[in-house]
Amino acid sequence: MWLSLAGLVGLSACKPAEVRQEPVRAVKLMLIQATDVGAGVEFAGEVRARVETRLGFRVAGKLTARHVELGQRVKAGQVLADLDPRDYELAADAARAQVRSAQTQWELAQADYKRYKELKDQSFISGAELERRESTLKAAQAQLDQAQAQLRTQGNQVGYARLVADHAGVVTAIEAEVGQVLASGTPVVRLAQAGANDVVIALPEDKLGLLKVGQSVVVKPWGAGREDTAQVRDIAASADGVTRTFTVKLSLPKGDGLPLGSTVQVVLPRTDAWSRQQAIQLPTSALRQDGGKTAVWVLDSASMTVRSQLIEVGTADGNQVVVAAGLQPGQEVVVAGVHVLSPGQKVTRYVPATALPLGTTQTAPGGGPAQAGTTSAASASPR
Repeated sequence: MWLSLAGLVGLSACKPAEVRQEPVRAVKLMLIQATDVGAGVEFAGEVRARVETRLGFRVAGKLTARHVELGQRVKAGQVLADLDPRDYELAADAARAQVRSAQTQWELAQADYKRYKELKDQSFISGAELERRESTLKAAQAQLDQAQAQLRTQGNQVGYARLVADHAGVVTAIEAEVGQVLASGTPVVRLAQAGANDVVIALPEDKLGLLKVGQSVVVKPWGAGREDTAQVRDIAASADGVTRTFTVKLSLPKGDGLPLGSTVQVVLPRTDAWSRQQAIQLPTSALRQDGGKTAVWVLDSASMTVRSQLIEVGTADGNQVVVAAGLQPGQEVVVAGVHVLSPGQKVTRYVPATALPLGTTQTAPGGGPAQAGTTSAASASPR
């Protein structure tokens, strides 16, 4: 009896394990068709102030205070930064002393000339002596004028130790910090003048002939959901030495509300050379990565299985991509549930569930009744 039981156990162990069948998945398919796609070109542009100035002190010195920060709005006449003014104040004091000395010399020369003129009128001295006194007076006057001009210069130097905004605007860059010793003209802050803004794009040489000064183009701010019209204000006469592109400045209307530094799309106007072309478009949900390349699942309608197909993406527009190569019109591509499929997997066409009248039943997958409003296995949404 024990031998019989052992034999039965041995036979059961030799029985092959049941192979689990891959589930048949319902997938959403799309029939590939060539559609009209605009061949227009878009460029990314940056919003910049039309006038942007790098402000620095007109004299050298040590930066002792900076009163503005990056992104701060300033008014015309507002103090931006200060240098140590002590050396310039001492020079101004010395200039004032020179003025007082020259004033004294001029007063003495004037008194001498007046006295000698009276003596000349009484014929006590010669005319040559009076002329010498007159020359002395003129020299004293010139020295006084020179000293006064020097004082005004030194006074200006003291004023130049304070950096003041010459127009209202926004601080777009900080280029010097407190404690730094600056040479004359070294930039301290960069100030974008308030007013109209520009959009700056880099235009390739082959597209240069599509634009001219005064032409209108469409500008689309990122994420704003609106379009603005800008005019071409300036086209660079020579290409950039590194990028070999031409800088184009587009004038935005006043009050556009776009922040400085923001990115916009510039849509160049279509011409006859930019006619609409036939191309294949797919939703981005149909794409997957296969060995570092872009691929889609293509349906074999004869066997109702899927296979992986590598494609080349030409460009993207929102949630749609333009396929440059890899697909042909008439093929069917899986557009939902692509990440749960495997090569050669059996699939069924996804059929959207339809609402049943209240109180009716339909056959469930196990053969029993299902309540109204439920979804059968054939119409289950793809996973």
